[in-house]
Amino acid sequence: MISSFMGLETAKRAMSTAQSALYTTGQNVANANTPGYSRQRVNLSQTTSFPAVGMNNPMIPGQIGTGVQADSVQRIRESFLDAQYRGQNHKIGYYGSMSESLGKIEGIMDESGSSGLQGVLSKFWNSLQDLTSNTDNSGAREVAAASGQTVADTLNYYHSSLTSVQSDIKDQINVTAEQINTLVGNIEKLNKEISTIEPHGYLPNDLYDQRDLLVDELSGLINIKVTKVQPDNYGIAKDIAEGLYNIEVVANDGKSYSPPINLVGANKTGMLGTTKAEVKYEKGKDPAMVTGVKFGNQELSEYKFSGKLAGLIESHGYISQVGGVDTVQGIYPDMLKNLNNMTEAFATEFNKIHSEGYGLGKTEKSNLDFFKFDTGNAAKTLVVNPEILKNPSLIAAGEKSGASGDNSNAKLLAELKSVDFSEYKFYKIAGNILPEGLTGNLDSFYAGVIGKLGVVSQGAQKDLSNSITLSESVEKNRQSVSAVSLDEEMTDMIKFQHAYNAAARNITMVDEMLDKIINGLGTGGR
Repeated sequence: MISSFMGLETAKRAMSTAQSALYTTGQNVANANTPGYSRQRVNLSQTTSFPAVGMNNPMIPGQIGTGVQADSVQRIRESFLDAQYRGQNHKIGYYGSMSESLGKIEGIMDESGSSGLQGVLSKFWNSLQDLTSNTDNSGAREVAAASGQTVADTLNYYHSSLTSVQSDIKDQINVTAEQINTLVGNIEKLNKEISTIEPHGYLPNDLYDQRDLLVDELSGLINIKVTKVQPDNYGIAKDIAEGLYNIEVVANDGKSYSPPINLVGANKTGMLGTTKAEVKYEKGKDPAMVTGVKFGNQELSEYKFSGKLAGLIESHGYISQVGGVDTVQGIYPDMLKNLNNMTEAFATEFNKIHSEGYGLGKTEKSNLDFFKFDTGNAAKTLVVNPEILKNPSLIAAGEKSGASGDNSNAKLLAELKSVDFSEYKFYKIAGNILPEGLTGNLDSFYAGVIGKLGVVSQGAQKDLSNSITLSESVEKNRQSVSAVSLDEEMTDMIKFQHAYNAAARNITMVDEMLDKIINGLGTGGR
């Protein structure tokens, strides 16, 4: 026989379930603007029908439903879209840091105006041309010496500015590595908290969101692969529980390293701990190049893991094996190397021509260097000989004598502008080796360096723009699934409110039935 109060129980369950749904809707509305929040929903299911199967079941025509219950509160999230987003995010980190580094070089070596190296070199060549026409003019000599010093100052500025930014990038590398370790530590803590809740049959949706927000941030710093693991002996965890995250560093093609590098380790036995990232540098050198990134006991000397960390390392400079020889590579080292090699070759040849000439009124060869610099660090140390700055008449304009009419050596100095590096006489002498990588003349080589810088910078900006566009597209899809729609929540609120009201009305109806039975029957004949 069916209980007289069964209807009350059914309606009570309906009210309780509608109330849970309304609370969840309220949670969604409250967190509509919370970063990383995923909307939640209550999964409803029918309660067990009455009667259950058995020998002593009441003989009624069929099973009667007993109402509804809230099975679980689940967040709405699409893991495939998460993987897509993170697959683009590491590219944004990589190309973003590369683009920023190249942009800083362009800012330093700004050739758009007359203050760039090309502009001051042009003034220097013009001053030498003027000197050929006015070898006895002290003003022309002072301008030539001053123009030479301006060239030296410009190269000094380029070198000091580039090394200063390079030093800043090194600090950024260390901060980024520390940021990775902090994020990994926080994700590990969330893994622990989640592992204490899920075995009891609950879904810690807010902790899931916090963890995914940290993983998104981590994916911008280094390329990672996230695997969900539900350990054995995991209590009464629901099938839809997300379990622990195993976070692995992978190469930019998505392939794992051998052996795998797990920043956050987890498998069927449970949590395996974390692995810290440590950037290693050359010892005893300034600036010290990166020699590798150490993850636990494993050190990587190739930076294929992409992300911001790889972009910064490739900008700052690193040691790489080329033909079995340790070679410095990177955006800033390459630029500094080009400046140093170009400056050293040019100043050396200029000095050779100058030292073989005659100063004004002199009867013996000058044997005086026009430029002073330290070999191997020419761009940083280049200056015009202080003796010449003090006494410009020492500029060796004459090729055969110090007579005012002899301007042949000044012409040779001025013509150096169009002489290819390969034709420099100093490097024709046995034992003297032209610095590597120099082609064309001084002006064309430097123009090529600046042109290449612009092309590479544009390429990085284009790749960054493409990655941002793709990332925004994925994020839009992700938000369409996980974000809170206030319109939808308002509709749900009305729906669940009516469900609650209907259940309450049902209780009223059952109450009236019971009132009729209890108070209305058995009064006949009074």
